[in-house]
Amino acid sequence: MKKEIIVEIKGKEWTDILDHVFEHKKADLKVDGFRKGQVPKDVYIKKFGIESLFMDAVDHALPTLYDKMVKENKDLNMACRPGVDVKSIDKDHLEVVFTIISKPEVKLGDYKNLGIKKEEVSVTDEEVEHELTHLREQFVELKDKESGSVENGDEATIDFEGFKDGKPFEGGKGEDYPLVIGSNSFIPGFEEALVGMNLGEEKDIDLTFPKDYHSEELKGAKVTFKVKVKELKSRVYPEYDEEFFKDLNIPEVDSLDKLKEDIKKHIEGHKLADVEDKYFDECLTKVSDNATIDVPEEMIEDEILRITNEFSEKLQMQGMNIDTYMKMLNLDDEKLKETFKPEATKRVRYRLVIEEVVKKEKIEVSDKEVDDYTKEMSTKYQVDEKEFLEQIGGKEFLKYDLEVRKALEIITK
Repeated sequence: MKKEIIVEIKGKEWTDILDHVFEHKKADLKVDGFRKGQVPKDVYIKKFGIESLFMDAVDHALPTLYDKMVKENKDLNMACRPGVDVKSIDKDHLEVVFTIISKPEVKLGDYKNLGIKKEEVSVTDEEVEHELTHLREQFVELKDKESGSVENGDEATIDFEGFKDGKPFEGGKGEDYPLVIGSNSFIPGFEEALVGMNLGEEKDIDLTFPKDYHSEELKGAKVTFKVKVKELKSRVYPEYDEEFFKDLNIPEVDSLDKLKEDIKKHIEGHKLADVEDKYFDECLTKVSDNATIDVPEEMIEDEILRITNEFSEKLQMQGMNIDTYMKMLNLDDEKLKETFKPEATKRVRYRLVIEEVVKKEKIEVSDKEVDDYTKEMSTKYQVDEKEFLEQIGGKEFLKYDLEVRKALEIITK
């Protein structure tokens, strides 16, 4: 349901905001006859007009107007951030219209005893061995081979150049290129053909590019690589000795059996977390599917914006901005929104059904529960309680979060 609420600032309160904006504007302003930042207000208004202050003044006034609107309307039940439009503005007053979208009615279907089972978790010996090999890779030593031939696992430094129909093709040449044999870095057959070549040997290798290769020119093409082995190093894995376990620096792990047990626990922990996430998602999906909700489009738009911001922050952590990402994938704003819309819709429905379970089950969280949880988490993360609350969004947000957790316990029981 939509509702429009008009809120006004006038008189001295509005004049003070205009004066505040003027003081900021004049700081960098240079007007003939006055020193920078010293122009009087009446001269400024005569030259630029008081209207030049309005845009910044509205921005400055909005938090006050919003707080006033919330204070005067206790039963808003807002679904998302309200829309804001300026209704009227002049030197004496400002009126804005907040368009409020109320949360929709939620009719729950079944939300208990959903009949969904968690997957069983097991860890195979092969998985442990794979992780063990990956761990040992971090301690591999490269030792020069003064003679001998290329073996699987060696690192060969090679010069190579590829020819198609007797002519070099783009991207097919490399010099002093370090290649681990068996890494499958090159097209199928290339690394296998190097096995058995001697140090300093040159060889022509005839190969065919895969039919699904990314380059149109080379898809399924027959080529010849001229290759020379210039250096050869063997990869020496560490022994499972005292020095190795000391370098690992894993508490209470000082033998191969203990290391395998530690690896197994880590793999099991990751699998359990994945299974738990999948189980929660399946339960919430079923509760959401069982419910009847007419979700306002504004709620979904609001959630899309939140997801976009989250995604942008992740990209920045990886050294990329969202504009570059969109250009790479040929996306515009509308296409990006469409990409995020299914996830946004799911999140909104999940949130609404959980909140309805909180109401239906009359779930409450006491101040003591909030204080106890704050103390527990601040101790765990070694921050003071005030800092923890600031990071999480305050006591009211924490209380809401604990209500959600209690509702999830009921849904997933």
